[in-house]
This record gives sequence, structure tokens and C-alpha cells, in this order.
Amino acid sequence: MINFDDVIENIEIKELMKNAQKQLDVLGYTEHSKRHCMLVSQRAAYVLETLGYDRHRIELTKIAGYIHDIGNSVNRINHAHSGAILAYEILKDMGMDVADRTEIMMAIGNHDEATGTAVSDISAALILADKSDAHRSRVSKKDHNLFDKHDEVNYAVTHSELKIDTENKKVILDLKIDTKICPVIDYFEIFMDRTQMSKRAAKYLGLWFELIINDTNLL
Repeated sequence: MINFDDVIENIEIKELMKNAQKQLDVLGYTEHSKRHCMLVSQRAAYVLETLGYDRHRIELTKIAGYIHDIGNSVNRINHAHSGAILAYEILKDMGMDVADRTEIMMAIGNHDEATGTAVSDISAALILADKSDAHRSRVSKKDHNLFDKHDEVNYAVTHSELKIDTENKKVILDLKIDTKICPVIDYFEIFMDRTQMSKRAAKYLGLWFELIINDTNLL
């Protein structure tokens, strides 16, 4: 069976991830490099592991999380769709079972809020993990004068944690935002679509999505 470590060491995936970030840097987007992809992989796996899913589903989720953004090497527009196809073909060449690579393809193809939604346990966990990564470490621009609103909001987030409360059937995104940099309302202005997508993903897993910002429950 193809495992997570095999995917990390794959030369094609390494090159696609490198060039995806190179292209996004030119376009002025926030960071989508190995740091983001590893974090999404870990958080998505944590979601299913905490909910008691089996080891195989968790491994597929880790892989989907790690390679979900390789489509940015093609173009930012429709990157979820192109990334899903790239992932399917690479995993096929690596010898992954057709059912498994189809699950990963489906999750990657549905992770972007513009065109996707939770269609499986793997895709729901991927969405929750991906949309939870708001943090100042994602801002690659050094000159604050060049920040757009996305940069400003991400830079204002000093702490981001995704937690599962199995007893109360909740998934909680706990953020700390420096309001000297931007007001909390700016987070909703920028990330409302992502928040709605996270709510639907949580519902797919039988959970309620809760958003806490600066110790205040806002959803």
C-alpha cells in the first residue's frame, strides 16, 4: 500500500509543490507551501482520528491534506480541479488502489469554497483543516505597505487551533486576533465563505462548527 511517507518523498509532488508556491508568490497570494500542506494533513488526520475512524481512512486523509494544493502549479483558478487530476495520475503511477486514489481525488476536487463542498468523510476533514489555517506565518510579504486585506487579516491572527469536542459533538476553531492590526469584523468579511463551508463540513461529520475569536463564541 502507498503510504504518507511515500507521498512526501515523491519527486513529482515535491516539484509541483515548489512551483505552486513559486507561482503564488508572483501572484501575491498567502503561503501554500509545505508548512501549510503539512499542517492541513495533520489537522485533517486529527479530525478523523479523534472521531474514531480506522487507520486506513486516516492515512488517505493525511495524503489528501498534504497534496491538496498541488493544482496551484497549474493556475490558481480551478486549482482544486487540476490538483485532483494531477493527484489521481501521480498516485496511479505510484501503484495506489483505484478506490483509494478516487477518494483522494474527490476530496481534493472539493476543497475550494468557490466550487466544492463536503462529499465524504475525507473531504469534510480536509475542508475543516484547510480553512482553519489562518495565521500570520502565511503572509510572505515583508513590507506591510504592500499588504492587501487577506494579508492583513492573516497577519492579525496570532493563534489558530482546531479542536474536536466529542462529548458535545463540536469542532471548534479557536483564534486570537490582534485587533490593533484589524478588527474582528474583517475576518468575517474575508472568510465568510470559508466559514460557511466549514459549517457544512462539520455537519457532514455529525458535528456543530463553533468559531471562537479572542475567547468570544461568535458561532
